[in-house]
Amino acid sequence: MEIIEKIRLLDAWIAEEKEYKERALLVAAKTLLLEQAKRIEQAHGELDGRMWSPENWSK
Repeated sequence: MEIIEKIRLLDAWIAEEKEYKERALLVAAKTLLLEQAKRIEQAHGELDGRMWSPENWSK
């Protein structure tokens, strides 16, 4: 399941949930998922940058 699908699913659950504690937990899960996605994207960018660095081409 893609991250976007997970976020949409969490959004649907948040909209349906009536209890404050449950809703807060779902919002926290969504926040965590978004932060993880951001860090994964940053790590991919860093890896790409290191692989294409001219300093490493001669190694």
